[in-house]
Amino acid sequence: MRARRRLFEITCLLSAIALLVGCGKAKEKEASGETEAPTPVLVEAAVRGAIDHMVIADAVLYPINQANVTAKISSPVKRVLVNRGDHVRAGQLIAELESADLAAALNESKSQFDQSQASYQSLTGATVPEDKTKAQADLQTAQQTFEAAKKLYDNRVALQREGALAQKLVDDAKVAMVQAQSQVETTQRHLEALNQVSQREAIRGAEAQMNAAKAHSDNLAAQLSYAQIRAPIGGIVADRMVYPGEMPAPGSPLIAIVDISQIVARANVPVKEAASIHVGRPARITGPDGDLPGKVTVVSPAVDPNTTTVEVWVQAANPGEKLKPGSTVRVAIIAETIQNTIVVQTSALLNADDGGQKVMVVLNNSIARERRVSVGVRQGDRVQILSGLQEGDQVVTSGGLGLDDKAKVAVQQPKSEEDEDEDADKADESSDKGDKGDKGDKKDAPKPAGKPDGKGKP
Repeated sequence: MRARRRLFEITCLLSAIALLVGCGKAKEKEASGETEAPTPVLVEAAVRGAIDHMVIADAVLYPINQANVTAKISSPVKRVLVNRGDHVRAGQLIAELESADLAAALNESKSQFDQSQASYQSLTGATVPEDKTKAQADLQTAQQTFEAAKKLYDNRVALQREGALAQKLVDDAKVAMVQAQSQVETTQRHLEALNQVSQREAIRGAEAQMNAAKAHSDNLAAQLSYAQIRAPIGGIVADRMVYPGEMPAPGSPLIAIVDISQIVARANVPVKEAASIHVGRPARITGPDGDLPGKVTVVSPAVDPNTTTVEVWVQAANPGEKLKPGSTVRVAIIAETIQNTIVVQTSALLNADDGGQKVMVVLNNSIARERRVSVGVRQGDRVQILSGLQEGDQVVTSGGLGLDDKAKVAVQQPKSEEDEDEDADKADESSDKGDKGDKGDKKDAPKPAGKPDGKGKP
């Protein structure tokens, strides 16, 4: 207890001594007429203008198009015409499979098609007309036979009535006439069948057989064409999975092609920021291999439940194919352009004691006053001021850190580029003079004793 009391008394004594010393120094400054020197600062007027609301996010690059080329038939690889890194165009032959068996089957199918086509032409050009002509001749013959039999019957009936002929002969003539009539009806029905049903159906059957042969031939021709594997898109060969002689599994990729003439950066943006992004808005893609202008092409309508973000795609041309798929980049999207707002430099913002933000405003080029401000969007070295400033206010942009409210300041004019160049030149001249002085000292230095001079004398 005594030790604590002793320590408290010593602390109070030291504080009183420090206070007396400070007061004494202040009185000495007042007596001597000394005043605090104004702090030099740089100022800039708060202006009213436009500022872009930028949404910045990390993204992963993807090609604008890609294709894993697979074989449509199961056959060994005969040859591969491209390697990884080669540029290909759409429709270019990139690989070939063994197809000798398919070529032989196609020749056989073509022969069958030719045979069915010949049968169809023979049926339509010779067989059917010949059958029709024969049927017409048979009908004509049957009609003539019937007319002769009918005439004979009529004659015998007349003779029988006169009593010159027996009844039996009349009956025989009647039977022959009836048979001839039946033959006429039979041949007539046959001719009608040829004209109406048989001819049409025979032609249809031959035509169907010919079409079936043609379809089989076309199918084999398509199978044979699948042996030649062509690039479905233009781009770069990203991978080659097979070599000649291998038998790829059905559906397995043979060659991977990517089109990186344009690239797509896919970024996951928080829901709040994504609400202001629309398709077509300008953007930039920045990566280690370049900075490219682009635009928003996709804003996902759904929110990823795992990350609670929205996927946004930014597409950009990729001249020289500098940006590579799979690399990480940063996208800066201009979500909106805010017009007619107060804008100052970000260097003018200072942290207030309560955690907010403030700026220092110079009044009459001599007094700095503290202003609490509300900050909006930022774009590079500019920031939007929602409240706390008016257009034309002179805001401290340099020298405001640690500056007290109502402190005296001296506004300095910022150096122009010419002044900076002159300062640099002066610095270079000073360094050159220093180098020359060093050389002169070395030149005038005394020669060591005992060594000959230029004439060989010691």
